[in-house]
Amino acid sequence: MAEEQANNGGQPGFVPAALLGLCPKCGARTLFDGVAQFAPRCRVCGLDYSSFNVGDGPAAFLTLIIGAIITVLAIWLEFTWAPPLWVHVLLWVPLTAGLVTWGLRVSKAALLVAEYQRKAREATNDDLRGQ
Repeated sequence: MAEEQANNGGQPGFVPAALLGLCPKCGARTLFDGVAQFAPRCRVCGLDYSSFNVGDGPAAFLTLIIGAIITVLAIWLEFTWAPPLWVHVLLWVPLTAGLVTWGLRVSKAALLVAEYQRKAREATNDDLRGQ
């Protein structure tokens, strides 16, 4: 990872930045202020995270994908061993919450890093006119 940052002028690669919550500009672990909430800006280099438009798009996809996987696993467990209801609750509730939370962190970080690396910004009227 250190060699990758040296080649990119201190900027972390896409995957490490998304997985570890690294600032896309300087590589410091300052991307998140809470569990899945971005900090207002990087405390090291001052990059303004609020200028990026990540939104809550990943939440819907994660909920559907993880919900489908957990449902299939729960049905499989029920038909294979028929455990009591409390086993299902003890197993699937924390697993679902953990996977969704971790997935939100990674996907939101990945979208922010992608926007930064591609210099994405909101379109203006000048862009629409071709200037």
